[in-house]
Amino acid sequence: MNKELDELLTNPYIETLAFFSVAILALIIFLSLFEFVTKYSNWQEIKKGNVAVALATSGKIIGICNIFRFAILSNESIYSALIWASFGFLLLVVAYLIFEFLTPNFRVDEEILKGNRAIGLISMTISIALSYVIGASVT
Repeated sequence: MNKELDELLTNPYIETLAFFSVAILALIIFLSLFEFVTKYSNWQEIKKGNVAVALATSGKIIGICNIFRFAILSNESIYSALIWASFGFLLLVVAYLIFEFLTPNFRVDEEILKGNRAIGLISMTISIALSYVIGASVT
């Protein structure tokens, strides 16, 4: 990175604003990518009042932000933190797909779309819990 920008980022307020801005942008992108993985539109379902989708989406938001938290704490630069957080996000997507695979008696996406709050809650819990494992391993 160039010298002026490096010096600017030594200011803790600017650095915080930079990490915050990058994390918000990445959160929007990552949630959009999750839309491709699921068979429903998160925000349309939430607007309809589907609590199961709201729970699952909340878990994804907390999970993504938690991974970012660990990536920011473990890395000196925004770029390194973004790379590690992106890798952590991919692992979170893999975890979601594994959850879908490990439930052959029902389809997670279909149950969440139907409003099954129990599945939504489990999905949320898995996203949050695994974000701690993933986050602890990002360096």
